[in-house]
Amino acid sequence: MAKQLNLLSKGQVIPTALHTEMQRSYLEYAMSVIVGRALPDVRDGLKPVHRRILYAMHELGLTPDRPYRKCARVVGDVLGKYHPHGDQAVYDALVRLVQDFSSRYPLLAGHGNFGSVDNDPPAAMRYTETRLAPISHEALLAEIGEETIEFISNFDNSQQEPVVLPAQLPLLLLNGCTGIAVGMATNIPPHNLGELVDGLIALIDQPELTDEKLFELIPGPDFPTGGEIIGTAGIREAYSTGRGSMTLRGVAQVEEVPGGRGSKRRTAIVITELPFQVNKAGWIEKVAELVNQGRLEGIADIRDESDRTGMRVVIELKRDNNPQDVLQHLYHQTALQMNFGAILLAIVDGQPRQLSLRQLLQEFLKFREETLNRRYTHQLHQAESRVHIVSGLLRALSQLDDVIAILRQASDGSSAKITLQSRFDLTEAQADAILSMPLRRLTSLEQENLKKEFASLNAQIQELQKLLNDRRELLKALKKDLRSLKRKFSDVRRTKLAQNLQPIENKKTGEKQKSPLKPQALPLNVHPVEEVVLEFTQRGYVKRSANGQRASRKSKGENGNSEYDCVIQTQAAKSDQTLLVLTSSGKVYPVQVGEIPASGRGEKRGNPLIGLLPNSAAAETVVSQFLLPEDPETTQLVLLTKLGRIKRLAMTEFLSITNRGLTVIKFKDDDELLSVLVVQPDQNLVLATIGGRLLRFPVNDEQLPIMGRTAVGLQALRLRKQEKLVGGVALDNLGDNVLLVSQSGAAKRVSASTLRQGNRGDIGTQAMQFMSKSDALAGMVLATDEAALVTNMQRVVRMSIDQVMVRGKDGAGNRIAELNPGEKVIEVVAIE
Repeated sequence: MAKQLNLLSKGQVIPTALHTEMQRSYLEYAMSVIVGRALPDVRDGLKPVHRRILYAMHELGLTPDRPYRKCARVVGDVLGKYHPHGDQAVYDALVRLVQDFSSRYPLLAGHGNFGSVDNDPPAAMRYTETRLAPISHEALLAEIGEETIEFISNFDNSQQEPVVLPAQLPLLLLNGCTGIAVGMATNIPPHNLGELVDGLIALIDQPELTDEKLFELIPGPDFPTGGEIIGTAGIREAYSTGRGSMTLRGVAQVEEVPGGRGSKRRTAIVITELPFQVNKAGWIEKVAELVNQGRLEGIADIRDESDRTGMRVVIELKRDNNPQDVLQHLYHQTALQMNFGAILLAIVDGQPRQLSLRQLLQEFLKFREETLNRRYTHQLHQAESRVHIVSGLLRALSQLDDVIAILRQASDGSSAKITLQSRFDLTEAQADAILSMPLRRLTSLEQENLKKEFASLNAQIQELQKLLNDRRELLKALKKDLRSLKRKFSDVRRTKLAQNLQPIENKKTGEKQKSPLKPQALPLNVHPVEEVVLEFTQRGYVKRSANGQRASRKSKGENGNSEYDCVIQTQAAKSDQTLLVLTSSGKVYPVQVGEIPASGRGEKRGNPLIGLLPNSAAAETVVSQFLLPEDPETTQLVLLTKLGRIKRLAMTEFLSITNRGLTVIKFKDDDELLSVLVVQPDQNLVLATIGGRLLRFPVNDEQLPIMGRTAVGLQALRLRKQEKLVGGVALDNLGDNVLLVSQSGAAKRVSASTLRQGNRGDIGTQAMQFMSKSDALAGMVLATDEAALVTNMQRVVRMSIDQVMVRGKDGAGNRIAELNPGEKVIEVVAIE
């Protein structure tokens, strides 16, 4: 049996506090991620994986004039020599260096499928091929063999790899960078090469150049996918402080496109550029989803006509729809407009630092000056070494007969070298060069060439000494290199800067935005207060019309609505009132009545209410809406959730509401807001469950105290397993009836006086039975005049409540709706 090692003997245990060890270990891990993986170096603008990919390809000789090589070969070299991590991670980094929609100036040239702007994945690395792009070969790797940078050992000490590449252009700003480290992140936008070179030259000529002049030379980012930056405030903040947010929009124009067979030409919005990193296919799916959900109006068709020449997404509009309004909704509800949060964070002297634009350029110029000093010093040493050799050769050729005589008389090479050194005062290196000189160098032509080389080397040495001793000459050479690269690789700006448009106030977000297609000025006159009529439909649309233009709902049967939608609420209002809209996430947003788009006589549904809310509410569902009352002190809200929570909230909470909205209830688990009731003190509440149970209790501080906005709420009533709330009503007197409708279409009216009064949290009274076990209560509303039944097939059935009989607590009621096979009632709405 092997002898067990005694690792816990005296002297081998070092007591360490746990918090100290955890702190030290975590900081070491964090710094390794920050420096060695996630953040770029300010000097060459590269992360370690990108630097290793480029250097490995340089070693393989994959220059722009050589054939393409399989990406699998490149990835294998990178993994085996420099980057011992996953092959897919290395290949993903390589792919991004090839994609022209990810990098403003791709550092690699690719052959094969490297993905697309539609988020199509690239082909496997065994199918694709790559080589260095001209800009990376010339501006990153051309000087790497001239001792311009330091090298360190790789992970197993078998190879040497560069600490940083000798970049001749500020790649960090040129292509930008995105990275998430531990506790920090960077998000640097790409820029135009010509503008950066102009800015660098201006800083060289005038180190105290003002920010205003610098921002004129570098006005903003230049994204590879184009787009349009709205306003300059975010750009200036990011450039001045190192952090800022800028609004980026796609480029859209209105065109007349041919319609289908026999139809007239249609107005269409054509999208030719999308914001940076927006997935085109995903964006089209999002627009189609919003149209299908009824949240985006006015769109008849959307199709992708993009080809090799560029992007073209055509959005055909319905007749009599204003393209400006549709475009505004696209900006508000989709990624056609997005905010790019710039964070100019990079590694400086081994530490992460947030820098301004000026500091980034100065750090690059400092590195470039150091690189040139090292390069010229290396070239000077090489030239001096060669001059030394050539001078020795010329001295030997000038006394050729003596040299030949020495070589004839010498017994071996060593004695000949010693004799040459002593006779002609030569160094060992010069003597070795003479001994290794071929006979053809003895011709007069070769002697003349050596004299020319000697003169050329002396001139080069003088020039290099001048560059190294005079900083002004060094900076001139730096500017010359920059201008040369600008001539070779600069191109026109792709991203437009819309700084000449007049801002208009976006009432939905409260922020200043730009007009989508043409300049618009702020209104100078305040609009007069007018009386209007608001009509809300079951599918979440709102229609605003003048008070005298309201058509009688009954005169047109269903007020022009289809069987899939109907007006459920009609309310008189004034244009200066505030409409409060509550969504399923438990937030409330204000909408000014005067800002709801007016609807014409021929318009049936109006505008989607969710489209009037900020972008953050685009994925939510409207639960309820009501006008802010004139006496909020005497009115409260009762909020009900699907999982049976209830909460009473004072209406005064909404007096200071902003356009960003307020959270009115917090949720546990997967709960969401079900319904909202406007109540007065001493009213009665009736709650209904999906199992047909009803609970009645009074609204007072003992049963339902007023709570704050961030409270979760109380348990409304006891729910059985898999049971949920379906609704609630507020009663002014106990003689009122409630309408109960089951999923199978059976209905009955129940008088509130027949329900035993209980306490909040009780189990309630069984008030409706079902003919089958699969049936359940679909909804409960106050029995007034009319109600609308919504089915799972999005069909709306209107009914008069008078045709439903009043019954007791027992029984299932009468069938009032003829449903199709597989169809069931999912919601009951009272028509007000």
